[in-house]
Amino acid sequence: MAYVITQNCCKDASCVPVCPVDCIRPAGEAGQFVGTEMLYIDPETCIDCGACLEECPVDAIYYDEDLPADQERFREINASYFQRHPLAPAVSSPAVQHGGVAAGSFRVAIVGAGPAACYAASELLRVDGVEVDLFERLPTPFGLIRAGVAPDHQRTKSVTRIFDAALSNQRMGCYLNVEVGSQLSHDDLLAHHHAVIYAVGASRSRDLGIPGDDLPGNDAASDFVGWYNGHPDHVNRQFDLSADRAVIVGNGNVALDVARILLMAPEDLAQTDIAQHALEALSRSEIREVVILGRRGPRDSAFSAGEFLALGHLPGIDIVIDSDELEANSEDDVETTLKLDIAREYASRQPSPANKRIVFRFLRSPVEVVGDGRAEGLRVVRNSLDENGGLVTGSPDAEGELIETSLILRSIGYQGSAVEGLPFDPVKGIVPNDRGRVIDDDGQPVAGAYVTGWIKRGARGVIGTNRTCAQETVAHLWTDYDDGKLSREVKDRAALRELLKDRGVDPVDWRGWRAIDAAERKRGAEGSRPRLKFVDIAEMIHAAKVGG
Repeated sequence: MAYVITQNCCKDASCVPVCPVDCIRPAGEAGQFVGTEMLYIDPETCIDCGACLEECPVDAIYYDEDLPADQERFREINASYFQRHPLAPAVSSPAVQHGGVAAGSFRVAIVGAGPAACYAASELLRVDGVEVDLFERLPTPFGLIRAGVAPDHQRTKSVTRIFDAALSNQRMGCYLNVEVGSQLSHDDLLAHHHAVIYAVGASRSRDLGIPGDDLPGNDAASDFVGWYNGHPDHVNRQFDLSADRAVIVGNGNVALDVARILLMAPEDLAQTDIAQHALEALSRSEIREVVILGRRGPRDSAFSAGEFLALGHLPGIDIVIDSDELEANSEDDVETTLKLDIAREYASRQPSPANKRIVFRFLRSPVEVVGDGRAEGLRVVRNSLDENGGLVTGSPDAEGELIETSLILRSIGYQGSAVEGLPFDPVKGIVPNDRGRVIDDDGQPVAGAYVTGWIKRGARGVIGTNRTCAQETVAHLWTDYDDGKLSREVKDRAALRELLKDRGVDPVDWRGWRAIDAAERKRGAEGSRPRLKFVDIAEMIHAAKVGG
């Protein structure tokens, strides 16, 4: 018997070093981003010790005899990976170990409180004497874990528990409800810290860049995600749910999340932490079909095999595959082969007229948002593949096909925004850097400035990818520290608190967040839900003060 990694895998890889027989793959070094969508356990080598089960931050690991019915396929998935990639000694190296430093001699500011920031804080605080101050413009931490992960993925959200030790550490200063760029500047941070790590993500959605792009009803999927997750920036958004069809442009995991949330039964949504205003609106929704468009074919689909497989277990929802290119070949990797296998299974099912539908349409590109004053449809053209498998985009002048819809959600990637005081690459949407060190236009390091997460590498990877990303950045920060590049006099924490007070800034600390968290959980428990989120910043601050 063996343990099995399943759909919720976040690639945090904290399970890898605790395995006594080294049977979890793929394992990467700091800064290395392995190409698979998840990790796998070799069933032939596993000794059933359960160490990985205890370590997994998102409860993605099961004893194979305890697999839930909708996860049983992962027994085969884990085994098939090692049939293609027989177990060999891991090439990963341990995280950089650094000796302790004198108290107050090294203080680091981290801007942002999402997973990239939290991993960086955890990595820094492993070294005795280091002090870390975390700055976040919202009164709540955890970034896209709170505001991006779908509300029905509660196991994925539970990754936040691994950050508790760092964020409650006495050497950790938590400054939530503080906006860097308006209330504090980069120079302010450098005046009170020896180094600053920016972990501000990439929240700006790419545009379609086609005629009609600005029509109401054509929205970023990220705005819709923020709306149903209760992000304060998006709670007042309005989405037209009155038609029977929605169209999503792009076929990554965000597109699958949005499609699922649009079609799930209200009684199932009511068991999640979805924002109350979204639950009420979706309960009145008339949408019965969601069309997901992909520029390329099924072989190049951006969604993960695990999320694609999970769609097939949604009650009352048919999965329709509009493609006849579903056969795997010898050059396809394990995950591509699996996605094609699943697609063939879906294509073979007989849909029911009584069911709602998710329709995957491949080799389609949008060329115009059509409508009089607001979106009424999306015109698409058919693409093709050349003899080498390269994409041949259909002509925008072709008549194409009109898909009638009043709700178009684009999910075609994200870009970062410029950070005041730092260089910025508008094409890549990142802060230029050398493995985490911010560099200027001449390629020279910007003293004391570092990046991690999506603002460093672009919008790719999953939650756990940020762990190795943070390790790489922190390793180079320690190199600079040891080389004397970060040794200088800075103002102390008392001076920082005084500066914030003088500017009328009222931070929420870690105790304040714990009070918000407790209040949300209490509100949720009254309705048998994980939590009922505050969506108004004033209410969050009130809860922090009352309970903190």
